[in-house]
Amino acid sequence: MAAATTAPAQAQTEIQWWHAMSGANNETVENLAKEFNASQSEYKVVPVYKGTYPETLNAGIAAFRARQPPHIIQVFDVGTGVMMGARSAIKPVADVMKEGGESFDKSKYLAGIVSYYSAADGTMLSFPFNSSSPILYYNKASFRKAGLDPETPPKTWPEVFEAAKKIKASGQSCGMTTTWPTWIHLENFSAWNNLPYATDQNGLTSLTPELKINGPLNIRHFSTLAELQKDGTFQYGGRTSEAKAKFLNGECAMLPESSGGIGDMVKAGLDFGTGNLPYYPEAAGAPQNTVPGGASLWVFAGKPAADYKGVAQFFTYLSKTEVQSRLHQVSGYLPATMAAYEATKKEGFYEKNPGREIPIQQMMGKEPTENSKGIRLVNMPQVRDIQNEEIEALLNGRQDAKTALDNAVRRSNEAIKEAAKAYQ
Repeated sequence: MAAATTAPAQAQTEIQWWHAMSGANNETVENLAKEFNASQSEYKVVPVYKGTYPETLNAGIAAFRARQPPHIIQVFDVGTGVMMGARSAIKPVADVMKEGGESFDKSKYLAGIVSYYSAADGTMLSFPFNSSSPILYYNKASFRKAGLDPETPPKTWPEVFEAAKKIKASGQSCGMTTTWPTWIHLENFSAWNNLPYATDQNGLTSLTPELKINGPLNIRHFSTLAELQKDGTFQYGGRTSEAKAKFLNGECAMLPESSGGIGDMVKAGLDFGTGNLPYYPEAAGAPQNTVPGGASLWVFAGKPAADYKGVAQFFTYLSKTEVQSRLHQVSGYLPATMAAYEATKKEGFYEKNPGREIPIQQMMGKEPTENSKGIRLVNMPQVRDIQNEEIEALLNGRQDAKTALDNAVRRSNEAIKEAAKAYQ
């Protein structure tokens, strides 16, 4: 007995989890890992921050090529096509759960999220972790100073632009900025206004869709942004989430941003409000539904079977109703399961926190059309880079909106055709 009690404890199996969560959301990731680790003694999940979403994806690709990938990697929504194309590099979550002896009923997860991260045959490829929808944040103090109603957010883009002008005219430095210009002002802009982003159901039925982001409403929208940029009424802040700092420090009064950014807003102590993603009232069917943003968790292939058992247990833990409810309420991301959504609603969270149900309603409020089921391109990160280059040239005054979007379509289509060759 003495020998048994003094024998060294069996070493825990480490599960490496690479992620892109910063700020308040990084704290959430750390806490989730600590709680899971404390709930059992066989496995230890080790979260590692690897930078922005694109940086994390690139780090994962490099690690796989070097044959040293992590077990789990968080990949943002537009990396889905890249990961699906690298089937030999990943182990479908459905297989991980089955082989790990964990029950996994995808019907319990939000349908719009499940379909986005599944193969054509319905096989769940990645675990939905932090799905989000873009919403409008606004500074109530800035609204009051400009004589605007702080309890009534603008609903349409024309209303947003008029409010931004009034804020600027009241002596404030910036009416609005935006995070993620391509995700919000091209991808979700199309879905929310029920416009095609690309042919072939936005790439869901073809490897070589052609972009349709240079229509009259797209051109009008970016022409307005470029005009407002001239006197600082609109201020460009960067390609991903950099512009959030301009809102958090009170410089800019309005910010279209991910619902998952709410943790930083609360942490900053801002007196802020939220509203639906704006739309154009003349767009037929608008507002339609938004498409998932955020990210999912992918599992790399080539690890020992015992390791995958630990990964499966961790995903089961993340699926617990109480965990999903708390993750949703703390971070602003959508709950992955219907049970978590229903539990959150039952406890009166949305009544106490007006606006927090907005991202769920935006995604689930209407049956998706061919324009709003999602977007799937084999090289979406590259396409976004191309689009960002053309948008920046527009905002810097080097070209007009029509030229910028025409160039974005032409260059993106060429890049898509070239990238698709590897899968044909």
